Amino acid sequence: MDKRVIFAVAGSGKTTRLINELDLLKRVLLITYTESNYEEIRRRVLVKFGYLPDNITVCTYFTFLNSFCYRPLLLMKMQTKGIAFERPSNYSTRQKLKSRDRYVTESCRIYHARMAKALDVHGCIPALQRRLERYYDQVCVDEVQDIGGHHFNLLKQIVQANVAVLLVGDFYQHTYSTSADGAVNKGLHDSYDRFKDALRFAGLTVDTTSLLKSHRCSTTVCSFIREKIGVDIYAHSERYTQVSVVSELSEAAELYASPGTVKLFFQEHGRYGCYSQNWGDSKGRDHYQDVCVVLNAESWKRFSAGRLAEMAATSRNKLYVACSRARGDLYVMPDTLLKTFKKARDVRHAPSD
Repeated sequence: MDKRVIFAVAGSGKTTRLINELDLLKRVLLITYTESNYEEIRRRVLVKFGYLPDNITVCTYFTFLNSFCYRPLLLMKMQTKGIAFERPSNYSTRQKLKSRDRYVTESCRIYHARMAKALDVHGCIPALQRRLERYYDQVCVDEVQDIGGHHFNLLKQIVQANVAVLLVGDFYQHTYSTSADGAVNKGLHDSYDRFKDALRFAGLTVDTTSLLKSHRCSTTVCSFIREKIGVDIYAHSERYTQVSVVSELSEAAELYASPGTVKLFFQEHGRYGCYSQNWGDSKGRDHYQDVCVVLNAESWKRFSAGRLAEMAATSRNKLYVACSRARGDLYVMPDTLLKTFKKARDVRHAPSD
């Protein structure tokens, strides 16, 4: 029975690979992490079949964890009233492994970071594996690079079920994590090799060649990402677009007003009042054509010094995500230009006394 993980680059066809696994006979559970990827996969299933077939289940990771794992197997015992997404309290961490107080808040909500651990401690894993075998022939997991903490241990246990397994992801698009709980798998994402080895030791075949090249990004954009950000990405075909560094206020104003060019910000994109998104939240978006990546003060300083690759890993990965959204041209500019333009525009439109 095939159990494999495919590591890919941005735009190489991860979602297409998953959609190609689907037919009207095989019972498939398809799990992804972010809401944007869930929406995109669901849309692609609808495009392929014209409807959502009964034999295909698409859900986010926490929907799967709560609805398929926790509620049927442990809810009655734990008697909780929902999920708590805050970090576990220091008090709960001091409790014994099987103590309810270790997993549940004072308001009777189970800590999201410890749901997987609770299933393990209370002996639910064999029953979970049997449930998977009963209801599905194959389990597919998208964005596998974002699974961490106790949830990564649960993933390794899911792999042992008697079902086919296909995991896909891009290590350098690790921008968020399902959870963190102390030192549990703390260094898992520190090294690409370490992450691959952890999955290989779980019994998975590791494939790093099937989705090696990007169908989305041009040769020019891929070169920019390799040279400036340090991620090894290549284009599927020789196709050239424009990569421009914006330095003039007039050009910044034109891009700001352009409805066809998305502006991607490090954070708080809503403050700018234009067609925009944050770097990390653009992950899973495959419909952008021209993209303008707006650098904050720290990243612009590093870009000017040729040191973007030395950014903190999470910030570097989010920047890689943002730049790799471009199917067409890529523009890079400092946020100071947009702030200057926006301030001048607001002054012009301010009501006079």
